[in-house]
Amino acid sequence: MNKTRKKLRWKDLSLAVKVLIQVIIVAVILFGTNTLLYWQMNRTMQTLDAVYASNVDITELAQSLEKVQIGMYDYLTVKSSDTLEDYYRYEENYRKLLEKLNEQVMENPVKLLERNIRNMSETYLAYTAETVQAKRGRNVEKYKDSYGEALQVYHYLNTYIGELNGQQFLNNSSSYQALQSAIWYLEIVSSVLLIMVMGICMLMLYLMVKSVSAPLTRLAATVKLVGQANFNVKMPSTDAGDEVGVLTRTFNSMVSSLEEYVNLTKENMVKEQKMMERELLMTNHLKEAQLKYLQSQINPHFLFNSLNAGAQLAMMEDAEKTSIFVEKMADFFRYNVKKGSEDATLREEVEAVENYIYILNVRFSGEIHYTTDVDESVLDCRIPSMILQPIVENAVNHGIRNIDWEGRIHLCIRRKEEYIQISVKDNGKGISRERIRQILDGEITSEEEAGDSTGVGMNNVISRLELYYGEKGLLSIQSQGEDLGTEVIIQIPDSTRC
Repeated sequence: MNKTRKKLRWKDLSLAVKVLIQVIIVAVILFGTNTLLYWQMNRTMQTLDAVYASNVDITELAQSLEKVQIGMYDYLTVKSSDTLEDYYRYEENYRKLLEKLNEQVMENPVKLLERNIRNMSETYLAYTAETVQAKRGRNVEKYKDSYGEALQVYHYLNTYIGELNGQQFLNNSSSYQALQSAIWYLEIVSSVLLIMVMGICMLMLYLMVKSVSAPLTRLAATVKLVGQANFNVKMPSTDAGDEVGVLTRTFNSMVSSLEEYVNLTKENMVKEQKMMERELLMTNHLKEAQLKYLQSQINPHFLFNSLNAGAQLAMMEDAEKTSIFVEKMADFFRYNVKKGSEDATLREEVEAVENYIYILNVRFSGEIHYTTDVDESVLDCRIPSMILQPIVENAVNHGIRNIDWEGRIHLCIRRKEEYIQISVKDNGKGISRERIRQILDGEITSEEEAGDSTGVGMNNVISRLELYYGEKGLLSIQSQGEDLGTEVIIQIPDSTRC
């Protein structure tokens, strides 16, 4: 026999759910309104910032041109390697700024003026280069003539750049006035929206209070009559499923039979007692779990202390290889426990990787060929602990494990201009672009990374790097495809920790 499913009605919802729904609706309205206002305001401010950006660029171009002229003049008067280096640096910076200018033939006066400045700048830079070369070759007449030509073009350029700056300022002023009007309009719209939201919220609260207070008022009047020993009165029957409906039906039952009410009270007390017993049981379970957690912290220390004892015993029995292996194991576990929540030097990280590779080669008969190319000057730099070993472990488990050719892993650490680059490269199975994206986006679960592992996954490594340095994109993965190997690259940006 099929049971008819009861349709959920508003009056069947509990008061808590009703209030929650009201709050959610109000929160959504407020959030949507604030988001819209914030987005519009942010967009307007970005446009406002961009209004005079062109004037800033033109001013920077003029300052860069002046530096080129001064750099050339300083070299002509001093003729030292420092002044020559300054000149070339100023020239390079000026050329980069010129790339922002228009180079196409256009009817727009501003764009046409930009093109003229760009072409004239090329002529000017040619004269300055000719002047410097003549000075270096000690051709006095040549560099004097070239300097005069360069100086003349320099004055023309300053004139054109000033004219361009003035035209841009006029254009930007009109745009600025339009943006001011837009901001004023946005303020009015924001005020109207906020007033509307407040009105909607007040109306919703009024309806909610009214829907709750009306039956409660009737119930209060009936309770007053019952308090006067009038047990013949009842509340109007209702099928509502909320607290008010339940209270009404309970009140009617109480009036009909006080004994039943007493029994119901006793039953509630029994239920409350059971809940207290259950809470006490949960408290005991929690204490037991905390005790097991403390024990789990002690076990690693016991493990590597036992390994040290085993290493000493092996040495006493002249089992040198066994002694070295056990010592490596003890060092590796000690590093894991000691550095679990600290940072470490690159030297310590490299030593941990070497211990890990040594342990694996003992287990798998030396099938892992591991090489390093490390800049010794950076080994005292500090990084988050347990960063390199999980990457090398990943290269072993997912790169060179079970391949048909000789597996190799290469660790390279080099100091670049503004960062330290760490590379872990293998010649294994390779990895697809989709898999790389999943790893970098944190879509690989801990279960997928589990297995014969120390328990620290790539997600953990990426997260701790971002937290430690306060920026993203420090770790990248490169692979040319299947069976072409994989390279994991970390860029350490904070040279002040070295």
